[in-house]
Amino acid sequence: MGLTKNSTGNSLLNIDLSNLKNDSNFVIGLIGNPNVGKSSVFNGLTGLHQHTGNWPGKTIESSFGTYEYKDNNYLLVDLPGTYSLESYSKEEDVTKDFIVDGKYDTIVTVVDATSLERNLNLVLQILQITSNVVVCVNLLDEAKKKNININLEKLSKLLGVPVVGTIATKKSTLNNLKEKICVSIDNKNVQVFDEMEQEEIVKEAEKIAGMVITKNDSLNERDRKIDKIVTSKKFGIPIMIAMLAVIFWLTIVGANYPSKFLSWIFGIGRDNLESLLYFFKLPEVIINLLIDGIYQTVTWIVSVMLPPMAIFFPLFTLLEDLGVLPRIAFNLDNFFRKAGTCGKQALTMCMGFGCNAAGVIGCRIMRSTRERLIAIVTNCFVPCNGRFPFLITIATIFFAGAVGGFSGTLISTGMVLLVIILGIYLSLLVSKVLSKTLLKGESSGFILELPPYRKPQIGSIVVRSIFDRTLFVLGRAVSVAVPAGFIIWILANVQIEGLSMLTHIAYFFEPLGRLMGLDGYILTAFIFGIPANEIVLPIILMMYMNAGKLIGIEDSTQIGQILIQNGWTVITAINVMIFTLLHFPCMTTLMTIKKETKSNKWTFIAFAVPTICGIVLCMCVNLIWKVFQLVIV
Repeated sequence: MGLTKNSTGNSLLNIDLSNLKNDSNFVIGLIGNPNVGKSSVFNGLTGLHQHTGNWPGKTIESSFGTYEYKDNNYLLVDLPGTYSLESYSKEEDVTKDFIVDGKYDTIVTVVDATSLERNLNLVLQILQITSNVVVCVNLLDEAKKKNININLEKLSKLLGVPVVGTIATKKSTLNNLKEKICVSIDNKNVQVFDEMEQEEIVKEAEKIAGMVITKNDSLNERDRKIDKIVTSKKFGIPIMIAMLAVIFWLTIVGANYPSKFLSWIFGIGRDNLESLLYFFKLPEVIINLLIDGIYQTVTWIVSVMLPPMAIFFPLFTLLEDLGVLPRIAFNLDNFFRKAGTCGKQALTMCMGFGCNAAGVIGCRIMRSTRERLIAIVTNCFVPCNGRFPFLITIATIFFAGAVGGFSGTLISTGMVLLVIILGIYLSLLVSKVLSKTLLKGESSGFILELPPYRKPQIGSIVVRSIFDRTLFVLGRAVSVAVPAGFIIWILANVQIEGLSMLTHIAYFFEPLGRLMGLDGYILTAFIFGIPANEIVLPIILMMYMNAGKLIGIEDSTQIGQILIQNGWTVITAINVMIFTLLHFPCMTTLMTIKKETKSNKWTFIAFAVPTICGIVLCMCVNLIWKVFQLVIV
């Protein structure tokens, strides 16, 4: 049993299924609308573990797995989710081409028992091409909660193909599916549906659903009542902002203690490692490079980055499992359509709050290449978890320091929230500009499914968010931090004319920094913080204190004293927060953009656009501040 992925990113048509079938007797295609639990069925049948999302278009690559049944081997092809065979994206092309090519023994079409009528549209389209189909009515447990009953036997007679009900987490129902697949292969079905136009398909789906479904609408009515509030024009966006504020507040408060604990652990590790290196009598310069350069950089990133991610990603996944994220897209769709793109960009932005690299990967759900590129270029206009600690620290020192306590935490949270709102607004503005210039076109629109509100599976949320997101992102950041620590240490310790190379670089950027209401040290820190945003503040402190290593100070009061002594004012803090929001993506995100776009041009544009916006906006704010001071005087 194993998994093979199309690692080159090519479409399924470029994969020779005959080679994959060498060890298997039969090829089975797994198809369905997004958000019907198709990937869960795939995992249940093959024993493989693949991330399953709760919003449309989450499955975007073709995956392959095998299982055994009655002495036969079955190769299961998990295809991208699609609403129709009239494809609008490259991913949906994979599904259509697979069906048309016919290089399979049976198609398993997974449908949602709670939304059967809508799902039958795709089933009927497939049945016009092939009769080798098994219909898998999944999520029967969800249907039962909503008092929805489906006559599976009658549905099988009406469609003319085998129908089986499943709950992907129950092995017995999946064994029934295996049996139906086996029967379908042995007994080729007779095609029962002639070619129909889309309007006729919709009417036929409605007719069939009406004949096999009996339900009590009381629970559906509950969801509709909630949606009237959550997706309303009056309350929708305020509720969305409030939820984000709660998540950020929990992340801010909750990350402090584990960060301090990790710093303490790494401090002990530093002392032991340093003693070990001295025991082996390594040269002093090598020890300093390894400890003060590489070890200090890596451990600082881990201690600052891991706790907020470990809190934020589970909370984000909780919203996903509850069914909230599609409603956020619904609320913002109108704004994004006016900006020349569509509401799916809101989903990729939400992913960007955790990690912009993850947000860029999520842009695959965009149907058109034009909209995908707009979403990629603007994704870093929302701050990732790597930028939150710096934003929070500056907000706490300069805007909440005098208040302190719970009120101070609320003020710092509010300031960070204002930065986020600014980022969303600029994301819409830049999307509009791109849609009128480099990426001309109108919004393609999209089918948005509002899934039912579901009880989240806490265990699954924790495992999925930690392993699929937190550790994945942290691993990439650490791999970039190692060479960064080496370079930063060299520049901080190699001197020219009595000054470190970092200081010379800071002097070079001083004029530009002053125009932006910053200074050369701050700009230099952002430049060398490109491996990971978490090290920007330590680099600033290192240069201000003329130290040869990264400075990790946990006390915000002490940090504030150092910054103020080096000329920071409220306007400096405002411009630093602006530039923290608006500057080039980190190296991990840039590498991801290059991989996703396969274009140096668009990688450069994704680097340049937020940076130019940040420079211009900081200059404008600084100019307005100076004019205001002159007027007051």
